[in-house]
Amino acid sequence: MAADKQASPPAGEQERVNARLAGASGILALGNICSRVLGLAREIVLTYLFGATGAVDALQVAIIVPKAIYDLLIGGHINGAIVPVLSDVITSRGKDELWRVVSTLVSFVAVLLAVLVLIIELFAPQIVPLVAPGASAGTRQLAVELLRLTAPALIFLSLFAVFSGTLFALRSFTLPAFAGVVFNACIVLVTLALAPSLALLPNLSGHAALFPFLLSRPGDGIIVVAVGWLIGAVAQMLLQAPGLRLRRLRFSLQWRHPALKSIGLLYLPVMLSLIMDTLIIRPFSYNLASQTIEGGIAIMNWATTLIQFPQGLVATAISVAILPTLARQSAEMTARAQRAFKDTLGLGLRLTIALILPAASGLFILAVPIVALLFENGAFLAADTEVTAQALRLYLIGLPFAALDLLLVYAFYARKDTLTPALVGIVSLVLYMGVALLLFESYGLFSLMIADSVKHFAHASISAVLLWRRMDGFGRQRLALTGIKSALASLIMAAVALLTLPALAEWIGDGTVLQEALLVLLCALIYGGVFLTAARLLKLQELSWLAKLLQERFSA
Repeated sequence: MAADKQASPPAGEQERVNARLAGASGILALGNICSRVLGLAREIVLTYLFGATGAVDALQVAIIVPKAIYDLLIGGHINGAIVPVLSDVITSRGKDELWRVVSTLVSFVAVLLAVLVLIIELFAPQIVPLVAPGASAGTRQLAVELLRLTAPALIFLSLFAVFSGTLFALRSFTLPAFAGVVFNACIVLVTLALAPSLALLPNLSGHAALFPFLLSRPGDGIIVVAVGWLIGAVAQMLLQAPGLRLRRLRFSLQWRHPALKSIGLLYLPVMLSLIMDTLIIRPFSYNLASQTIEGGIAIMNWATTLIQFPQGLVATAISVAILPTLARQSAEMTARAQRAFKDTLGLGLRLTIALILPAASGLFILAVPIVALLFENGAFLAADTEVTAQALRLYLIGLPFAALDLLLVYAFYARKDTLTPALVGIVSLVLYMGVALLLFESYGLFSLMIADSVKHFAHASISAVLLWRRMDGFGRQRLALTGIKSALASLIMAAVALLTLPALAEWIGDGTVLQEALLVLLCALIYGGVFLTAARLLKLQELSWLAKLLQERFSA
């Protein structure tokens, strides 16, 4: 009883910190799910209007180039370097110095990216063949035109990264959380508004009165998607403006500012990890997947897409919400701040354990119905559903470790240590490649999913041990007890599902999208209710605390 009481969300200042973190996590999770839903809508619109054509291939090339540069040069800065450094500036030197640092950072990024965009514009005909060497001449030419449209988005994406990183450091999460919603919405709306009249899909021919489009599907219409991509990049950047005092930003050439140097030094290990992932791991995985079954790469990508939903809703939301607070607590370097650091990290880990286990279990149980609902139509057959569901389930084994690992990595980032996660990442990636090659002959495509789960387990385990040693323990956070209770409640939910899912599927029937959607929704409600009931009986305090906090916020 004493241990439970001590591990509970503490009173006073730490309780306010915990409540703020829970609220920020909820905002980020909501923004994440809305963004992903609109991202799925974006892909549906693109597929419906243009199909699997060379025009879509050209668009993908035009998007890959600026996005890859953004991910490599700017995207990894946000959580690995920008947020910890700016949080330190706020804690030690105040907000006036923050605006000077941000002004210098914005000026540097704008100039650097403007030069890169100019290079892309000038050398687009030479860049496209490097990205898509096997594309036809017509596809390459269209890709060049599209790339010249999407390249300027690199500037706005990068400025958005700096603005959102600044807001995170200020512990303001709402506007960055919904940036992806605005980005994807712009693409969807611009495409639907400006695309020429397009042909109906064959399976909609029976509902032609509801879709009065002309029989026309010109490839040049893909240009409006590129325009939407550019507009979306501008819109999500401008969305951050109300949260920032832009009038305080000034063009500055003081690029030798110590904060910029700190950001650069912190980012070098992150860049190493990104380079390894882009140039080694992805080609390795795609190469093995392509040697297994037809559509192996696509199946791997579809399963990965589904995994990102619970990862984004739980791990990413909690990690991003917790990072600025951890960074400020780490910067204070007092015994009280270090205890607060452990308590804040402990809360994040407990919340993640309490939420990711039922999420992974539920997705594991409903893998087949969910894959069937989302993908099984047209050329995607029931056999493809089974293979994709199996790949998804093997990925899910490693999901809890991946979720916890993300918080541990962010704890290193908050302590201004990006080298340790990068080195651990190298070890785990070598392990991934070794396990995949060892199991490839026996398990084929599934060897990649097994290896991925092993990779996440190894990375999380090594990170936890190293962080525990450096922090002289995590304190009395009750992590094991939370894990046992959440696992038991998840197992009870899984047992109920195994007994009732076949009967529910037979009762509802299958074959139509409506029936599949009804089955997934009904199962989610029933099994989610079973988990919550079991968690309540087991006194899983983190869920009770979250429920009480939400009730107070809505009733206020």
